[in-house]
Amino acid sequence: MKSAIRIQKYIALFSVLLFVGKLWAWYLTHSVAILTDALESTVNVITGFIGWYSISLAAKPRDANHPYGHGKAEFISAAVEGALIALAGLMIIYQVVYTFFHPIPLNKLDVGIIITLLTGVLNYLFGWYALRVARQQRSMTVEAAATHLKSDAYSTFAIVVGLVVLHFTAWAWIDQLIAAIFGVVII
Repeated sequence: MKSAIRIQKYIALFSVLLFVGKLWAWYLTHSVAILTDALESTVNVITGFIGWYSISLAAKPRDANHPYGHGKAEFISAAVEGALIALAGLMIIYQVVYTFFHPIPLNKLDVGIIITLLTGVLNYLFGWYALRVARQQRSMTVEAAATHLKSDAYSTFAIVVGLVVLHFTAWAWIDQLIAAIFGVVII
């Protein structure tokens, strides 16, 4: 269980680092697609810390109030993660609609693509490693977080492909289309 607690702590801290990287890419580019990727990463951050707490709680021994232990804390954590992912999808759809009516010019898209791609690669690699640990430790919370990291990486890669097309075509509507698709897929 200590290994699961340690990896969940790393997931939480790593998620903060990736979130900052995605926000930096959005700040440089003003791309709504990158912003949606960052918004979805807020779920990673929140659930990373919730998961860390729930695994730590689940590791406590039985007591008078919990004769069967504290293991249900992990189940609740996994359910909260699912709900937060759906909420992030709704926020993304809102942002797409807002930017449709209030467009913002894009800047430094090449730099934003590189930063976003780097966050995606790091997300995938860490998610892959965390999933291995989760299965060894039989931790539902770590498995949910690791699976979410990997799926976040896939969506980041899809966003990067769309941004590369946008970069070479200069069709600004692609940015909103990518974000809209991303929001629907997340929900």
